[in-house]
Amino acid sequence: MVWDQIMPPAPPITEIADAFADPVRPASFPKAILRYRNQRWAKPLGMDTLSDEDWADRFTRFPPLPANLPEPLAMRYHGHQFGHYNPELGDGRGFLYAQFQLQSGQPVELGTKGTGTTPWSRRGDGRLTLKGGVREVLAARYLEALGVKTSKLFSLVETGEELQRGDEPSPTRSAVMVRLSETHIRFGTFQRAMALGQTENLARLVDHCVKHYHPDAADPDMARQASALLYRIAEAVGKMIGQWMAAGFVHGVMNTDNFNITGETFDFGPYRFLPESDPNFVAAYFDEQGLYRFGRQPAQGLWALQQLAAALSPLTEVDDLTESLSAYEPAYQQAFIDQTCHQFGVQTGVFEKDIEFLSLIYAWMTERKAPWSQVFFDWHGGPESEARATSSPIANLYKEEMFAPVRAALLARRPASNINLDTEYFQSDRPESLLIDEIETIWAAIAENDDWSLFESKLSRLDDMDATLAK
Repeated sequence: MVWDQIMPPAPPITEIADAFADPVRPASFPKAILRYRNQRWAKPLGMDTLSDEDWADRFTRFPPLPANLPEPLAMRYHGHQFGHYNPELGDGRGFLYAQFQLQSGQPVELGTKGTGTTPWSRRGDGRLTLKGGVREVLAARYLEALGVKTSKLFSLVETGEELQRGDEPSPTRSAVMVRLSETHIRFGTFQRAMALGQTENLARLVDHCVKHYHPDAADPDMARQASALLYRIAEAVGKMIGQWMAAGFVHGVMNTDNFNITGETFDFGPYRFLPESDPNFVAAYFDEQGLYRFGRQPAQGLWALQQLAAALSPLTEVDDLTESLSAYEPAYQQAFIDQTCHQFGVQTGVFEKDIEFLSLIYAWMTERKAPWSQVFFDWHGGPESEARATSSPIANLYKEEMFAPVRAALLARRPASNINLDTEYFQSDRPESLLIDEIETIWAAIAENDDWSLFESKLSRLDDMDATLAK
């Protein structure tokens, strides 16, 4: 393993771990059955040559890696959960295992879920259901294939325990999951320091985040630096949520502890992908008020950023923080445009015309309840797919008078330079999707017969989709 090429001089988190993390020990498990390993990301980390046995052993026992963290760290944080501030949070069933710097300079780290209790477990058992791990593998891979910025599932190992859960049939199987992300520093990390009056630690956190994740925000003046950092985070989050909206992704639990500072999708929870355009679609059964419904996601992203701004207020002026938040809306709009055009395989144009294009497309999709992923698939390449669309399972919708202006808008678009409609992916009449019924079918085969073939087949098809739609 090429450790010398990917290890930073020292794990960055050690600069602030005394104030923001607690050393923990992984739980012991009766079994270690490898269910998923991410070879595409294992290679740059120098782990692609590990045997399956060694991989499963490493990612259930979590021995220290050479020149990396001597022991895992459970991060401390607070957060707003469904609008209510909760000071009793923190990594309750996972930890930060290791940090790396890729040869490109990109920071990445491995964080876990299901690895046992920590000081922040709050009466929980610290475990993860195997179903939860399967769901996150699928969601992360699907979003990655669409080009949405997301954490990646690195490993999933079944651990042989039976768990009791109130929201699904029990007992249910257990697992340990490893997630790869640029960082697991959350908005709630800042909120905790502010709530506890730890202004010095808050400034240390800002310095750390600028140094390792947003170096273009560096400024010797802390007030200006804190505002610049917020500006960069607002841009990153705006881009992420703009991508969500084009992908039809509903995160489900947009609490401030589920936002990180680099704008990566993570901690998926009860996510859903839209079957059809519906602004009121709710992913989480417990979101009774629809706070995190699909159509509210852009507003909720800004609200979360406002809470981050409040946490930074001891370091700089409120007016400067408010100005930094202005980065959010244009970043969101441009990402929504870019992701929509990417999924349609067409080029972007003049901003105002692009906004008109989006308004026309999505208004029609909402009015006619057109299957979300099917529309993008049928018209990928714009005018290049006019003939393909005539053989779509929803071709009758395209014959309606209401679709005429949408058709005209699609035909007026220039195809993207890298589209390839001759691939096997586009020879089908249906796209890859990830609706709840598909996930439940995949899980039923695993739960009832220990049959992983549907899971593996889905991941293989998502690989094909990724290769076809690559930006």
